[in-house]
Amino acid sequence: MVANPESATQFQDVYVRIETDQLVIGDSVMTDRHHASNGNYKDDDPQNQIGGIIPAFPLSGWLRHGLEAVVQQRGGTACHPGEMNANFKKDGVYTRDLDAGYHGKGSCVDNPNDDDGCVIFDLFGGFGSIPGKVMRRPIKFNPVRSSVDYTRGQAEGHYRRLNRNIVSRNDDDHREPLRNAELDVVANLDGCWHLSFRETKPEFVGLLAEGISFLNAHKTNFMHQLGGARNFGAGIIDCELITPLYEEHELNRVFDRGKKNTNRMDTKDKQWSEEYRPMFVKALEQRINEGE
Repeated sequence: MVANPESATQFQDVYVRIETDQLVIGDSVMTDRHHASNGNYKDDDPQNQIGGIIPAFPLSGWLRHGLEAVVQQRGGTACHPGEMNANFKKDGVYTRDLDAGYHGKGSCVDNPNDDDGCVIFDLFGGFGSIPGKVMRRPIKFNPVRSSVDYTRGQAEGHYRRLNRNIVSRNDDDHREPLRNAELDVVANLDGCWHLSFRETKPEFVGLLAEGISFLNAHKTNFMHQLGGARNFGAGIIDCELITPLYEEHELNRVFDRGKKNTNRMDTKDKQWSEEYRPMFVKALEQRINEGE
């Protein structure tokens, strides 16, 4: 494949590697525990082999926040994800957002029915009838590595429901539990997130590459962690865009702990970093400058 802007059409499907020690999702986790229970399911039993699905909603918000930051760092403003008349919990929050590097949702298009606009609007869409150009899938995880299909954007992960006792702080109560809180947790997650472009443009690929690098560099920043329980480290994500030039068997090899990169994979890594990525990032910067 020759590196040129038109080659972006070859990258309709891309994969983001995601690794984390512990993940708590505010939208909860959908599990297949009914297959594993055998009538004797105990949610805190470490022997339970529970798999499930991490919803795409928190993943999408996490990704979008990183992509917005990349646009703002380059002097552009990002399309606000919410309507101006939405019922925000804090007064003046929308105006403060506009002052902090956003423009009103859809204000970058002349007609709300158009699918044009800034690169963020183009990717994520807006106003119910306008879909975004990038489709974000949920991540299916399984504790059995041999059952994970990485080419479908799946991951190895271990589900547990944690039970936390909220105790009294009064000495006279001797730390007597006041209430019990249950928390869905996925531990030791390692896999990939499958993203598909409904329409591919060079600036889309450039923005995704830069956005994932930004999120990885700022993974301990409270605002750029994924999910909930961030004060407990349950959302610190190691992430990287898997070289889009890889073939299917090479993608699987990335997650094979007993194998290293082949020489051909190393060559593709170099070609991606030295030829393709700079070209796509340049297309992104041109798009941002044209929009200002």
